[in-house]
Amino acid sequence: MILFPAIDLKDGQCVRLLKGDMDKATVFGVDPAAQARRFTDAGCRWLHVVDLNGAFAGRPVNADAVKAILAAVSVPVQLGGGIRDHATIDHWLDLGVRRVILGTVALRDPELVREACRRHPGRVAVGIDARDGMVAVEGWAETSTVSALELARRFEDAGVAALIHTDIDRDGAMGGPNVEASAALAEQVSTPVIVSGGVSCLEDLLAVKAQAHRGIEGAISGRALYDGRLDLAAALAALAA
Repeated sequence: MILFPAIDLKDGQCVRLLKGDMDKATVFGVDPAAQARRFTDAGCRWLHVVDLNGAFAGRPVNADAVKAILAAVSVPVQLGGGIRDHATIDHWLDLGVRRVILGTVALRDPELVREACRRHPGRVAVGIDARDGMVAVEGWAETSTVSALELARRFEDAGVAALIHTDIDRDGAMGGPNVEASAALAEQVSTPVIVSGGVSCLEDLLAVKAQAHRGIEGAISGRALYDGRLDLAAALAALAA
């Protein structure tokens, strides 16, 4: 199972939000590239990067920070936030992003996701951010009437590389991930699922790992890595065991 350390970008800085609220951002670093190097030097095999400003603006905003991260590390990077058209998808993949994460556009324009998967096999993930089981979009500012499972099933035959399932109410709250919801989703689709939101300690990570057989590919953690509640070396060792 893969641990994806999160680098969330707001105004060019590394931050973490509480339940997706941009007004409740804690700054953990002013040099995203340096943070990326720290994660990879510790042995991380992937990075999870989100342009938070871009998620609200509907277009890339923290492009300079993302480019700096790409230049600083050699491990694959998955990037989300404000990626809503083919030009932006092509741009980031050409620059070296391993896979783009499509969230809002997956709900608004599913055919764009399908076409992106055809054009870039294995390099498109879908972000399913849920509040009380219903998909939230536009930087989590709007909650739809579509369930997480319904959205996931729309792309069963599209060739999506992974589904990133976030329980918004757990994100940044340090209360543990909604492992059962993610595992139940994974059991009902063929696409691998990555758990996001609430992974706050080693026990949380091991709880996710215990459900790997149900279709869980990995877990994303952010705040817990920054404030030391989750020791990165111990986490990587536990997942490799």
